[in-house]
Parts: sequence; C-alpha cells; structure tokens
Amino acid sequence: MENVITTHNVRLYYGRKEALHGIDLDFPKRKITALIGPSGSGKSTFLRCLNRMNDLTPGVTITGSFKLDGKDIYSPKTDVVDLRKKVGMVFQQPNPFPFSVFENVAFGLRLAGVRDRKLIQERVETSLKQAAVWDEVKDKLNENALSFSGGQQQRICIARVLAVQPEIILMDEPTSALDPVSAAKIEDLLLDIQDKFTIAIVTHNMQQASRISDRTAFFLDGRLVETGLTKELFIAPQKEETSDYLNGKFG
Repeated sequence: MENVITTHNVRLYYGRKEALHGIDLDFPKRKITALIGPSGSGKSTFLRCLNRMNDLTPGVTITGSFKLDGKDIYSPKTDVVDLRKKVGMVFQQPNPFPFSVFENVAFGLRLAGVRDRKLIQERVETSLKQAAVWDEVKDKLNENALSFSGGQQQRICIARVLAVQPEIILMDEPTSALDPVSAAKIEDLLLDIQDKFTIAIVTHNMQQASRISDRTAFFLDGRLVETGLTKELFIAPQKEETSDYLNGKFG
C-alpha cells in the first residue's frame, strides 16, 4: 500500500510541555484515515502538523520526520504556500470568505496565479459538483457565501479546497457544527471523492469513523495508542484503552 504522508517519532512542545509523544503514523493513498480519541488527546494538534498550521502558534517546537511523497515537509526549502495547496484543510466551523460563492471557490486558484477565466469557471463548477453543492448554488454563484446554511457553507469550503486539486485533504471535525442531514451529506461526498484524494479526518463521532474510514488511529494523552483497519480496530481492538474508549467507558 502506497503512503502519501509518512510520519515518524513526532513530538510537539508548547514551550517545555510535550503535547505529542513520539507519534508514528502513515496515510495510505486514496484512503480515508480517521483520527479518534477524547478531547485534548492530540488528534487536531497532530493533524495541524501535516500542513504546518502549527507554525502559526507561538512557542511551538516540532521534532520528528514528516515526509510527503518522500520529501521533508519541514525542510527549510519547503514552500509552505505550495505545501498547503497539496495538503488542503477543512475546519470545524464553516469559514467561507465574505464574498460570492464563485469567488470563494476561485480564491485558491487566483492565489496560485491562475488567470485563465475559462479554466477558473470549469474548476469552480467541477469542485462544487464534487462537493455535492452545485445543484443548490448554481443559480446563486454571485450571492454572498455567508447567506447559505451551515451545511452548504461547509460544502462550499470543501469545494474551495478541491479547486486547487490537492493530494491530501485534512478535516478537523468537519461535521460537528452541522445538523444530522448536513453531516450525512458531507459523509456521502467524502465517500464519493475518496478515489481521487487521500483524506485524514478528526472526528469525535465513532459511528462516523466506522461508516466512512478505511483506517482508524486512536489517540490518548498525546500518544498514538493503536492504529489499523477500521473494521478490525472497532471489532477487535488490540489495546485495552482502545476497547474502553470505544465502549464509552471514558471520553
């Protein structure tokens, strides 16, 4: 199985406090990997390492190895803007920009220097279709993205990520702020696009992880306790801590 991102002995410090303790985790190509665990277990912190979002947090030190297609993500030669085109991110709260749907989705393309209007139009339409929101917005592309529902806004944000054709999509609890119907639409779209993208999703929702992911990684207190095929991990976890968490004994 080909891995798009490989990480080894990842440690993250806030000042002197170690928050991630020697994580080894790989992300197979065109598979969905779910990161589960209680609040404060390090899932989102680890996820944010993968596109260097933690660079924006003062006092953070990160050690260990991060390779994207064999190249060091944290090398001084790495262009962080280019990295974030390859490794897109969808956040917990929908965060569309306060302008039109069209300009939201085109934003990353324009930032990348794309000037071809026909190409931009094609990519916007394709991305909105991939994000399963085209039928709802196709006649309202010039309307402010903030005027749509939370679920629609989140799918517009996903379209914005897809437009730059990333290799990997990171998702930090992308459905936790949404109603069940909107959340189900996001899950369906992830299953629809997983043959084109490698996806890592942080979720507190065990049912969601079991429904959509190929692999699951269980985090606890900044450690990676266990990782494996989702079906195997949920049915027969190897570690007692994993079993206790899946059975609701804590979290």
